Amino acid sequence: MSNKSSWLGSVALSAMVLACAPALQAKEWTSVNIATEGAYEPWNLTLPGGKISGFEPELMDVICQRMKLKCNIVVQNWDGMIASLNAGKFDVLMDAIVINDERQKVMAFSTPYAQTPASFVALQADLLPGKTGTDAAITLGTDPKEIRAGVEDLRKALKGKTIGIASGTIYTSFIDQNFKDVATIREYGSSSEAILDLQSGRIDVAFDDVTFFNSLMDKPENKSLVYTGPVIKGPIWGEGEALGFRQNDVELKAKFDAALKEAMADGTIKTLSEKWFKQDLTPKQ
Repeated sequence: MSNKSSWLGSVALSAMVLACAPALQAKEWTSVNIATEGAYEPWNLTLPGGKISGFEPELMDVICQRMKLKCNIVVQNWDGMIASLNAGKFDVLMDAIVINDERQKVMAFSTPYAQTPASFVALQADLLPGKTGTDAAITLGTDPKEIRAGVEDLRKALKGKTIGIASGTIYTSFIDQNFKDVATIREYGSSSEAILDLQSGRIDVAFDDVTFFNSLMDKPENKSLVYTGPVIKGPIWGEGEALGFRQNDVELKAKFDAALKEAMADGTIKTLSEKWFKQDLTPKQ
């Protein structure tokens, strides 16, 4: 989801770190260092004075108080974030990270706290056929043949076009696997970079998380951006967004899991979701 670059290199390096790391003894956690980009609004953002805000930092404020943990949020580029986690530089990753099989090979995930759809944006709403947005939402599973059938109309409309996508996100493989043979795929180090090229006409369309796009479209300087084609949701995007941990920090993950489940049950996460996303994106059981 967020601007995740150099994913394959990060996986390889993290796997090496895990293989070489000695077994750690259980520790009594009193403070943790949490890494985030601070640049993937509304999930996390850096305010003019330097304060880190957004849906995830506010959620961490709540659950860290409940756990009686001192939580230090540190800004870190996504590139190398997972390797830094496994090397001990950070204890938790908080960056709208979607759970998937590849990432589970190199780190552990908390219980998910959000589940979001994705879509295309362009400078013209009729670039892709049919209605746009939630009025034309389609649900895709995990079977490659069913996915290909579900996006066939989009493939036809995007033939010969250039699609912008942030590298290393859960959406990158979806675009590569389903559109690379009909369109030019241009990968970027961040989602924001793809949007800049879209606005300047260097690409025809961008694909990303709708929460990211919604946040962009709220700003006057991005009034030229419009949704085109359907919102894509469903099991194709996995279980949802979650916190990342080292695989051997079982006790720490358990603490966060318990606090997140409590915040889910009492409506805290729903309230924060509606505040930052203007809708309830809590995972549906």
